Amino acid sequence: MHQLRWHALLQQWVVVTTARQNRPQMPANWCPFDPGSGHVPDHYDVYLYPNDFPAFAPDSDPFNPDPHPALFAETGPRGACDVVLYSPEHTLPPSALSLENWGKVVDLWTERTRQHAANPDIALVAVFENCGEAVGVTMPHPHGQIYAMPFIPPTVQRELAASRQFAESNNGANLFERLFEEEVKAGVRIVAQNSDFVAFVPYAARFPAEIWIFGRRPARTLLEFTEAERKSLAEIISVIRKKYDNLYGFLMPLMMAVKQAPLRQPEAAYRFHVQFLPLQRSPTKLKYLATIETGYGTFLADTAPEQMADNLRRSEPATGPYSGS
Repeated sequence: MHQLRWHALLQQWVVVTTARQNRPQMPANWCPFDPGSGHVPDHYDVYLYPNDFPAFAPDSDPFNPDPHPALFAETGPRGACDVVLYSPEHTLPPSALSLENWGKVVDLWTERTRQHAANPDIALVAVFENCGEAVGVTMPHPHGQIYAMPFIPPTVQRELAASRQFAESNNGANLFERLFEEEVKAGVRIVAQNSDFVAFVPYAARFPAEIWIFGRRPARTLLEFTEAERKSLAEIISVIRKKYDNLYGFLMPLMMAVKQAPLRQPEAAYRFHVQFLPLQRSPTKLKYLATIETGYGTFLADTAPEQMADNLRRSEPATGPYSGS
């Protein structure tokens, strides 16, 4: 079965894709992403691999929902799902990836976004990574994913709604820009920065050691960055990944979301940013999303953002301290 079903209470689409039950679960002696497997080239640096168990696929039924979905409504999940292989080395952690390879990863994200932007079936390009067994990773090979989605997912819808409401109440001001400006002004939660990007622990961080990366120049998607800015983005991602794995001395289990604006809403006030959502709240304790977070949507923060930002600044490669502008 492969379809979208309408969740009437939450007003969002759920992807029912039963083939994903057959995904390999951390195979011990075989990996389709390794050179020599027959699934990938024998020689590559960074490689785009079509997902073998896609949630969205080009040959699926089109996304054509009723404007007012019935209680039990369904439609097609037409789109695309790709795996981004960061390296041919099976056990290489992303923190050890060379800056050159991170640059190639960012360039691949950008080119795939460009390709999907030309497809009227695609509403949003979601670039992301799941890292570590605690997050539920099924393949240990260093990789991320790109989902080309035919609808705007609910979290982005909420961000867009918040941005509209803020503009209406603040003489057209941009919520993303104001948040960024205030974080830079405060300075206390900044973790790292370069000529084009700033990484900080957000004021209301939901996850332990959560970090957002914002560009100094507003951009809606990867397509608006210059070659130099893409290189700077690769640089700061590399720094943050090193800091995470050096914070406790082991691979940090985390989720990375590369957030881009909807492709078909040029008027929407949105700003490209990267979110890192780690699950490790101490050297020996994990953050579990239990009932209050998952069932009720209210997050309990176990760590103070300001203290965590200081810990991350001190983590190698050490940066800071920073003061407000």
